[in-house]
Amino acid sequence: MYESLKRVAAIHDLSGFGRCSLAVILPVLSVMGMQVVPVPTAVLSSHTGGLGEVVMHDLTDYLQPALAHYKRLALDFDCIYTGFLASSEQIDRCLEFFAAFPDALGVVDPVMGDHGRPYKTYTPDLCKRMGELVRAADVITPNVTEMAILLGEDYPAGPMSSSELKSKLVRLSELGPRMVVITGVSTLTRRLCNVGYDRDHNAFWLVASDYVPVAYPGTGDIFASVLTGAILGGDSLPIAIERASRFVERVIKTTFSYGTDTRYGVMLERVLPSLYGHDITGSFEAL
Repeated sequence: MYESLKRVAAIHDLSGFGRCSLAVILPVLSVMGMQVVPVPTAVLSSHTGGLGEVVMHDLTDYLQPALAHYKRLALDFDCIYTGFLASSEQIDRCLEFFAAFPDALGVVDPVMGDHGRPYKTYTPDLCKRMGELVRAADVITPNVTEMAILLGEDYPAGPMSSSELKSKLVRLSELGPRMVVITGVSTLTRRLCNVGYDRDHNAFWLVASDYVPVAYPGTGDIFASVLTGAILGGDSLPIAIERASRFVERVIKTTFSYGTDTRYGVMLERVLPSLYGHDITGSFEAL
């Protein structure tokens, strides 16, 4: 019997050059067997990480009519997945998507900043209102900067202990989501990790990755997309974190080996075929 594909509404920006946002979300989820319906929040000529003056077109006015059209078509979605937002009003539009499809898995990548600072386009009001979106989510994937913003805390001054991480994971879950994954965590054992919490099972998980002395745009988008595809495909949270961590690690190492300009993003095209596999190394561990 024919089984329809999982359908994902991806509410993210579209950056033309630099391999991030919808430019990587679409191929990643498609390779994982998901039908992606892009719902662009903004169109940019490139990402904003050092490529000169970016041309940006805000698409706030597009979101509500797009939702109305999908409702007229009687479409159903298995997942509503949000990322970069161009205005505070877009929080309301995302909440309308969640309300229209209450049975869909709600994934929020609370894109707000990195390296201890919010992005230039993220006003205090937009950062504050991100909490409303987090409350409506089933899964959130903040980095350490976004974790601090959501919790109203200062950016961590150094590596975090297991007890600190557990506390932060639980407090983030208390905001609403039943699954929380914090990316890019530095631990007291000097490992770079992604850590997660599954509230339904009261379980904490950690996946460590090799450190590579480089940073590329779009890796957070790739991680959250693989995680989303894995959960939709039936993976448990630790297996989904492992699958996302290993793929991002592979794509970073591959790109680093070529010595390309970091502003150009990762060489996703060379590594995408590996997502067809379903290998699990068992490298996740209890936190």
